[in-house]
Amino acid sequence: MNYLPNVLFAIALIVGVGYFTRNVKKLIRNIKLGHDVDVSDNTSQRWKNMTMIALGQSKMVSRPIAGFLHIIVYVGFVIINIEVLEIIIDGLIGSHRIFSSIGVLYGVLIGAFEILALLVFIAVIVFWIRRNIIKLNRFWKSEMTSWPKNDANYILYFEMVLMTLFLVMNATDVHFQTMNSGNFISQFIAPFFNGLSETALHTIERTAWWMHIIGILVFLNYLYFSKHLHILLAFPNTFYASLKPKGQFNNLEAVTKEVKMMMDATIYPATSPTDDTEMPAKFGASDVQDLNWVQLLNAYTCTECGRCTSECPANLTGKKLSPRKIMMDTRDRLEEVGKNIDANKGTFVDDGKQLLDNYITREELWACTSCNACVEACPVSINPLSIILDMRRFLVMEQSAAPVELNNMMTNIENNGAPWPYNQMDRINWKNE
Repeated sequence: MNYLPNVLFAIALIVGVGYFTRNVKKLIRNIKLGHDVDVSDNTSQRWKNMTMIALGQSKMVSRPIAGFLHIIVYVGFVIINIEVLEIIIDGLIGSHRIFSSIGVLYGVLIGAFEILALLVFIAVIVFWIRRNIIKLNRFWKSEMTSWPKNDANYILYFEMVLMTLFLVMNATDVHFQTMNSGNFISQFIAPFFNGLSETALHTIERTAWWMHIIGILVFLNYLYFSKHLHILLAFPNTFYASLKPKGQFNNLEAVTKEVKMMMDATIYPATSPTDDTEMPAKFGASDVQDLNWVQLLNAYTCTECGRCTSECPANLTGKKLSPRKIMMDTRDRLEEVGKNIDANKGTFVDDGKQLLDNYITREELWACTSCNACVEACPVSINPLSIILDMRRFLVMEQSAAPVELNNMMTNIENNGAPWPYNQMDRINWKNE
């Protein structure tokens, strides 16, 4: 029976890590539903971007208050969880604070962890106040319905509870408190438990210990269903982000070849029929499978922070478009497709739905000004514009469904060499437009 806690701990660890691994495999499967794209260029710049943006949080601090608080939570939460290694070893072999044998350094480390835990707790409270009391506008847009709104709060509560359990665990650990080293914060909590027997203190300490590690395992598996999946995906997402200048349009190779052939038959002889195998199965995108895997990675990485939407000129002028909603809709549709595949033994069965119209409306797509403000604002290098442009491309090239104004402009360019309805001989009239 002495080994029962160790056995139970091993079972909890195996179940927690096993379920997490299952979710990671599903995540990778869903992302790979997107078609391939070459992102092998300029590896050194990609590593630099990942280091600066994902690790260094360089884009977060563009808004100093939120950026500073986020860095505290990010650094604190990551560093504090180094202590999880000790918990795992203790849980598996039945030891107690096995790393305490390193002496003074152990006290310094735990002391630093306690200070960070307090700072994280304070920062999380400020985040909660900004979201629920002050009610910053970007957190209360129309797309932030019950689940996205509640999900953000659940994460904040998770972090509060985990930090509290860590400090209570230290405060009620008689052995740790008698070390008089490292209990920088917990020493002020310990007096609340004065008068309790050593047995009662041990029970509270063990309860906090178990709840802390189980909470971490639950949090780890909750990530897949939460906007906080960016904790893991921000690193690959910033690495694979496009290095092209913002605003550079991605031309289709097959269309480019056709244009070149019309302009200069010596490049592609006109007598040679176009190879149908070089033509894409579909121009643009109407569903998630038509997007590339980097765009799908973008969707899963979205933090739902709303910085993109708060910078979007179309949204600011009352248009329906919200870049954040574009990413949320893409992720929701991708999850729906993934569940369809799971339910049909690995094969997608047409469900009569698609990303276009069922999730993202045409009104939203055509409201976009293509200004790249959303791309610039995103703290983890997500590109909502690329999805918007691919869906527009489908509407124009597959359905000829561009707005009347745009069709008139393209017709004028084709006939007159300019967007205005005047013959090239009447160029002087252009100045009046």
